[in-house]
This record gives sequence, C-alpha cells and structure tokens, in this order.
Amino acid sequence: MKTYYYAIFALLSGIFLFIGCSEYGNELQYVKYGKISVKLTDAPFPYDFIDEANVTIYKIDTRIKNLDEPQGDQDDSNFEVLYEGEQKVNLLTLTNGVTMAMGEAEVPVGSYDLVRIYIKEGSVVLKDGTTFDLKVPGGEQTGIKVFVNPAIEVFSSLSSDLLLDIDVSKSFIAQGNLASMSGITGFNFNPVIRASNMSIAGSLAGRVTTLVENVETGLEGVQISVWDGEEYITSTSTDESGNYMILGLDEGNYTILAEAMEYAANTKEDVVILAANKTTIDFEMIAE
Repeated sequence: MKTYYYAIFALLSGIFLFIGCSEYGNELQYVKYGKISVKLTDAPFPYDFIDEANVTIYKIDTRIKNLDEPQGDQDDSNFEVLYEGEQKVNLLTLTNGVTMAMGEAEVPVGSYDLVRIYIKEGSVVLKDGTTFDLKVPGGEQTGIKVFVNPAIEVFSSLSSDLLLDIDVSKSFIAQGNLASMSGITGFNFNPVIRASNMSIAGSLAGRVTTLVENVETGLEGVQISVWDGEEYITSTSTDESGNYMILGLDEGNYTILAEAMEYAANTKEDVVILAANKTTIDFEMIAE
C-alpha cells in the first residue's frame, strides 16, 4: 500500500525564460532556463492505530542528463537543487489527490532523469501517543535515489512538474503483534519512493459504494490498488464518502483491485490511463 506526501513530491508552476551570460573574449554565452516544481504525496497507511507517519526532508535535487560522458549519482556538478530547508511532513495527510508543494527551481533546459531526496529523520506516532523515532538508512548522507522514467524534459518558457509518491505501507514496517496497538514494538524504516513526470502522467479516480438497506452508500477504507500485469504500482484508500484518487500514472493499461474486510474483492481489468487525462472507475462492493 501507499500513502499519498497528495504531499513525494500534481505540480503547477509558471515558467519563464531566464538568461545568464558570461563573457569569453568578445563573445557572450547564453544559457536558457526553465523551471521544475516538485510536490510530495502519499497513499494511506493500512493500520487503524497509526496517527502519524512523519518524515523530515531537508533537500531535494535532480540530475541533468549528459549524453556526452558517463554520469555518477554522487557527482554534485550534474545536479540542480529543487528544495533546500527543513520540512516535517505527516504522510497520512497526503492521500486521495492531496499534495504538498515542496519547492520549485529554475534549472537549465534539458532532461532530468534522477532525483535525490535527503531525509533527516522519521517517526511513527500511535493513536495512544506512543512515538517511535526511526533511523534513516543512508537518506541523510547520500540521499535516496529515485529514477524518473520517462525523464522530465525542461524547455524554455514551459513548466515541468514532478510528483514524489512515498509508499507508507512499504516504507514503515511494523514490528511485533499487529493484532492490537499495545502489541506494536517498533518500526523498520526503509523509504520506498516513486517519481512521476506529471507533464505526461494520467490520474485515476472514482467512488466505491455498497448497498445499505437498498440505498447506495459510499464505503470508507476500501483499498484501491493499481497493477501493471504482475507488478504492483501504487495504492490508496477511499475517504468517508467512498471517493478515491491516484495521481502520477504512466499511460497504459492497468488492473485495478478494490478490497475491504467483510466484502468480496472487485477487480477491473484493462483500465486505460491516458497521458494528462483523468480516468474514472467506480466500484460496487458486495458484503460477504
């Protein structure tokens, strides 16, 4: 499952031409700039006893592709900073289309194929107030590396949008007896992040209902998962009205699965996602 930081990383920004020049003899060299904006989102955490799933991000940068020479993911000369500061985010607030703007930056025109996210710390807070502080494996020193495929293309006078989707259910792994809140002894933290080029990505939305005394009623807490064949892509859960939304899906055909306790699973196959379009898929759940 995943939780929409809907905070990462749909993004909107204006973009304009920025020209820097430096003099070489009698000639001027011009560099054109565009802009990348980055937002964070997350899918819902599956455990009812979790109140917060927090990460503190202090830097995000991205690598411009250089086709003329090999590139390393630690060569800072190839990277442009998109965000620098310190932002604590509760990923559970970023679901069903909710995103958090993490920053935007003017960058040279070109293709950007890799993002590094620097996470300073993480924590999980249970609903009874118990807090678990988590170690960040490598995310603070070297950044968590996420490839962007297809790459973000930045053009002069055009906008480019990047979405970072942190999968909470895969990033925060509970330890102990999960049958009760008191049985939780801690969490392993290994951030799992998906990057989407929002300029060409599509979205999926809909409503999940069931019949209550022959009245169609929205169903809260239904898990909506997106699969590409046997490959799990992302997931979210419905809100109190039964609505859901998933952003940042590449164009293609997917299988959508709706699951909830005490209801028969419902599957929609060959769901078509088109670039820069929203696909609507509704489900009716039948109680078992």
